[in-house]
Amino acid sequence: MGGVSNATLSPLPSAGHPDVAARLREALLAASFTADGLLDLLGAPAYAALARSETVPALRATRGDTPLETLVRLFLLQQPVPYARVEDVLPVHACVETGWLTRAGTDDVAATVDVRPYGGPDGEDWFIVSDLGCAVGGAGGVGSRAEGVVLGVGGASTTLAGITVRTPVPAALDLGTGSGIQALHAARHATRVTATDLNPRALHITALTLALSGAPAADLREGSLFEPVRDGETFDLIVSNPPFVISPGARLTYRDGGMGGDDLCRSLVQGAGERLNVGGFAQFLANWQHVEGEDWQDRLRSWVPRGCDAWIVQREVQDVTQYAELWLRDAGDHQGDPVEYRARYDAWLEEFEARKVKAVGFGWITLRRTASDEPVVTVEEWPHSIEQPLGDTVRAHFERVDYLRGHDDAALLAGNFRLAAEVVQEQVGLPGAEDPEHVVLRQHRGMRRATKVDTVGAGFAGVCDGSLSAGRILDAIAQLVGEDPVLLRDRTPAQIRLLVEQGFLEPA
Repeated sequence: MGGVSNATLSPLPSAGHPDVAARLREALLAASFTADGLLDLLGAPAYAALARSETVPALRATRGDTPLETLVRLFLLQQPVPYARVEDVLPVHACVETGWLTRAGTDDVAATVDVRPYGGPDGEDWFIVSDLGCAVGGAGGVGSRAEGVVLGVGGASTTLAGITVRTPVPAALDLGTGSGIQALHAARHATRVTATDLNPRALHITALTLALSGAPAADLREGSLFEPVRDGETFDLIVSNPPFVISPGARLTYRDGGMGGDDLCRSLVQGAGERLNVGGFAQFLANWQHVEGEDWQDRLRSWVPRGCDAWIVQREVQDVTQYAELWLRDAGDHQGDPVEYRARYDAWLEEFEARKVKAVGFGWITLRRTASDEPVVTVEEWPHSIEQPLGDTVRAHFERVDYLRGHDDAALLAGNFRLAAEVVQEQVGLPGAEDPEHVVLRQHRGMRRATKVDTVGAGFAGVCDGSLSAGRILDAIAQLVGEDPVLLRDRTPAQIRLLVEQGFLEPA
């Protein structure tokens, strides 16, 4: 991974004054500079426009001189504000002295960083610090993007935070911390949080994010991938939203990994196994290549380290032209010199052609270190809607893996099950037909899966309330439909296993 140049970026506030950060936090909260406060002030349309990097509605909504309007213009919209007005809201002298604010002209002050209010999962009022122009929309502005820029909260950040398993753990690692959002979440349930990044500016901003959010400080370490992790050091949770973009070269540190193809994501996944304690999770967002003549699922299975169960979900696939255009727009290249834009576009396609890449997949990779001699690796495509947060769904998936691995068909039939919450049955067929063509079970929570079942499967799932064993239920169904109970017991465990695996049935 390449080096970092911060020549075009503004100086950052000092991270060595926690007392000033605490006073600034108190002032922000007193003025209701929070996620809820912003929504109340701006209204839903203007608030939503910010997520699209559009600031005009918010500028129009903050033309007054209330403390909250002043703070929104200062920290979120990067507008100079009269010193005298800020003096009534913030400890302005201390903020200028420690670099949170800077003098702009004779009478105004301006923020040196973006500060975005962010609501924690239990209603916490947090603040995400990022470089100027990067709070709005997560990856909003800064023109052509300085190489070492540190972005705010984007869709990828919130996706990873939502899928992460949130159980109390002794030690968590946020690899490639950026603005510190994952470290901030981890601090709620990990006794010790280590955050690493190749970019020293990101580590500085993470310290500011944690301090301004009232969270414990993290152990901040500079370096690429697992380099900052000490020999023999292990964790119970590893999370990473890495610079996963597959690009020619490493122009932008915040997104380009600097390795060929999808080698960075592969290295990250393969290196995680030995750094996990048994039972520990490693969770990543990643891109992967779809290579001509190669099964993409086999490609990903080959990444999984020994001793780990894995659940890999492909959420989206883009052909190489869509992919190149997405990231050229992300960097603002489409707004620059057309000749340079075409040259960069051509370089992306040249790189993909040389590697025989026809498309790029995006999704989530979750590993869990297991003591079993028979790890289970599940690779699937799921582009459909889901319900975040998914952390409990992810944890439950691996609990079901353990259950199914430890139960053969005989043990399965001796077990008791209950139907998962908010599963409904749909019958599909022609209007007026006596019997449906098929029956569908559908989840309204978590992954929101749907699966076809036969009449036996539907009847079985419908009576699972934990009171009877699977075998006794099947015997009763056999009597009702006039089928040999032995034959029914022989052919149904596979269907039960699938319903448990996909979360429609839970062991009672």
